[in-house]
Amino acid sequence: MDYTITMYLNQYWKDERLAFSSAENKVLTLSGDFAEKIWVPDTFFANDKKSFLHDVTEQNKMVRLHGDGAITYGMRFTTTLACMMDLHYYPLDRQNCTVEIESYGYTVSDVVMYWRKQPVVGVEDAELPQFTIMGWETNERKIKLATGTYQRLSLSFKLQRNIGYFVFQTYLPSILIVMLSWVSFWINHEATSARVALGITTVLTMTTISTGVRSSLPRISYVKAIDIYLVMCFVFVFAALLEYAGVNYTYWGTRAKKKKKEKKQRDKEEKEKQVTAQPEDSSMDPLNPEEIIELQDLRVSPIPSLRNRHKSKYYRDTAGNDHFPPSFRMHRNYSFPTRGGSTTLHRKERRRTRLINQLRRGAGVIKSSLPKIKDVNVIDKYSRVVFPVSFILFNILYWCFYVLEV
Repeated sequence: MDYTITMYLNQYWKDERLAFSSAENKVLTLSGDFAEKIWVPDTFFANDKKSFLHDVTEQNKMVRLHGDGAITYGMRFTTTLACMMDLHYYPLDRQNCTVEIESYGYTVSDVVMYWRKQPVVGVEDAELPQFTIMGWETNERKIKLATGTYQRLSLSFKLQRNIGYFVFQTYLPSILIVMLSWVSFWINHEATSARVALGITTVLTMTTISTGVRSSLPRISYVKAIDIYLVMCFVFVFAALLEYAGVNYTYWGTRAKKKKKEKKQRDKEEKEKQVTAQPEDSSMDPLNPEEIIELQDLRVSPIPSLRNRHKSKYYRDTAGNDHFPPSFRMHRNYSFPTRGGSTTLHRKERRRTRLINQLRRGAGVIKSSLPKIKDVNVIDKYSRVVFPVSFILFNILYWCFYVLEV
């Protein structure tokens, strides 16, 4: 992340070669072009990204020369500086941004830079649209680089982000969308189009809000505070839509089971009526024992023509035994398990069967432990209380954690 600041930078040093009077109050104010004719420090900003010097109507530079050789060199410019922000608590975060001032070519053996007694003026009166300046501090340290050791001056600003913008642009709309999703709990479960349309609308709206918030932030890998809030709001909205799916499934599932049970009952009654309405005349029975006896008598009929006709269905082999014709022969192949792969296959099948039985048994236990809902309106009644209470508890935990932690 970066930030842009417009500042007045004043540098003070003493060059005895430029002394022109023994009186200390003797001061000459010169134009900025005079700085090109004298020695000036090669000051630069170590965390600078882009800067420019204001030149309307002339270059905003000033050189003030004192009689004893003391020089005041001032300029007005705008710079964009890098700031390593930690956005874990965004937008309830506090940041620490710095201005790093350093000499580019002169090491500590050539130039020593330090802050004056009153290093910064006007910070208390500065106003920012998104931040509040909580305080500032200055420090000095030496930096070792490849070309030598340099003196670095740092000005650190402690900033706290103003949350008012995010309350009205993100948090409040998200809360209202979540509350809007609860309206479906008061709509009749048979009004499918109304409840589904309301649920899908709230889900899409939460998706749009989340996309808008992420578009204004850099692509960072870790989770921010506002991400947690938006994700939980999305979960509540999506859960309200799933609640109606559960209500609808329970309602139509119960009706289907009831119809199936009624159909079985009607089929059973019809079968009982057919059994009681059958005639008691045994001659109408297809398995009449008298007919069976007649067929058996036909096989052993004393009439040779009938007996030979019956035996013609058989044929004799060379040994004189009677057999069925070839078309009535039945061939059976008996295979016995051998050692090796077949035994391993049987073991795997037994294990698979045992695992399937255990899963079915566990599913049956879970199904039996679930409460049986006779009226689907009970689900809506409980949802009217559970969803608001859960959302209130989440908001209490969220705001207490992030506000007190920061």
